[in-house]
Amino acid sequence: MADWSLVTYCGLYCGLCAQKCRIPKMALALHDAMKKEGYEIWGENFSGFSEFWAFLNNLIKSESNYSCRDGTCGPPTCAIRICARERNIDICISCEEYPCEKIEGIAKGYPTLIADGRRMKDIGIDAWIEEQEERAKTGFAYADIRCYPHEVPES
Repeated sequence: MADWSLVTYCGLYCGLCAQKCRIPKMALALHDAMKKEGYEIWGENFSGFSEFWAFLNNLIKSESNYSCRDGTCGPPTCAIRICARERNIDICISCEEYPCEKIEGIAKGYPTLIADGRRMKDIGIDAWIEEQEERAKTGFAYADIRCYPHEVPES
C-alpha cells in the first residue's frame, strides 16, 4: 500500500515539492559550508544572523515538517482542502465535479495537475504514487514547471 500522506487533496505529490525534495538538501549544504567556515562561532557578529541560522535549520527540517492533509502546508484557508474535508473525500479525483473551478484555478500554476489526476483515475492511486516516486528520483520538482502567478483558492 502506497503512502497517501504525500498526496494532497488536489492531487499534487508532496515528494515533488521543492520544499520537501530540494530546499532541505540545499539548506543543509549551505549550513555545512557555513559551519565549516566558522559561522556557527562568529556569525552572530552579523546583524540578523541568529534569526537566519534558526531559519536555515528549520529549512533543513522542512522535508518532514509539513503536510497538506494535517493542514500544516499550504494556506490555512485553502478552499480545496476545506471542500474535500466537507465532502469527506480523500482526494479530489473522487469527486463527481472533478475538475471543478477550484482545481482548474490551481492547475493554472501546476500545469500537470489535471493530467496527473486523470492518470491517477486510470491506473489507481497506489500505482500513481509509485510513478511519482520514480519521477522524484529524476530530480523533477513542480518548481521546474510551475507558472506564476497562480491562484491559490481560498474559502
